[in-house]
Amino acid sequence: MKGVMRFEKKDKISPRYIGPFEILERVGTLAYRVALPPNLVGVHNVIHVSMLWNYISNPSHVLNYEPLQLTQNLSLEETPTQILDRHERRLRNKVIHMVKVKLLNHSEEQAT
Repeated sequence: MKGVMRFEKKDKISPRYIGPFEILERVGTLAYRVALPPNLVGVHNVIHVSMLWNYISNPSHVLNYEPLQLTQNLSLEETPTQILDRHERRLRNKVIHMVKVKLLNHSEEQAT
């Protein structure tokens, strides 16, 4: 069984879920032990069920897993790589410039 782990930070450009990771065992009624890669050694491997998302395997899915580079305090820094679109929104007395940015570890569909 595999699951996708929900990442803690909920900013607009932060990733919501990372994974998929294999679920090793059920610990208690609402917790699961997951197999994490070595670069996530600082993350506790027993995860509450609310932080997991079910992954239904499909042979057509091709997963390009790139290891995450976490900082010392276990946060993830996103790096913008390309500007995909620009436009401006006009309000009554103000103009807001909008930019659609592609991030390093995300596809163009996930650009914000």
